[in-house]
Amino acid sequence: MGGLSAVVGPVLFKAACPECRERFELSAGALRLAIGATRRTTFYSFTCPECGAAVRKPAGERIIELLTGGGVSTLRLHQTV
Repeated sequence: MGGLSAVVGPVLFKAACPECRERFELSAGALRLAIGATRRTTFYSFTCPECGAAVRKPAGERIIELLTGGGVSTLRLHQTV
């Protein structure tokens, strides 16, 4: 009897650079997610593979779910008193 098997490749995320306007796919290792205490301090970042720009974009709940589920490295920012 045969079983069901699946080959799962690396997770890729579609992204665009606000500087050069290029669109591309990034692996989980190319992205970083920072979760802060507020919406202003919760964001994801990457370096554009086309122009080298450092890109930082806000991350809402859905983006956080997608990135963490896809294995993106996450940094939790803590507020100091």
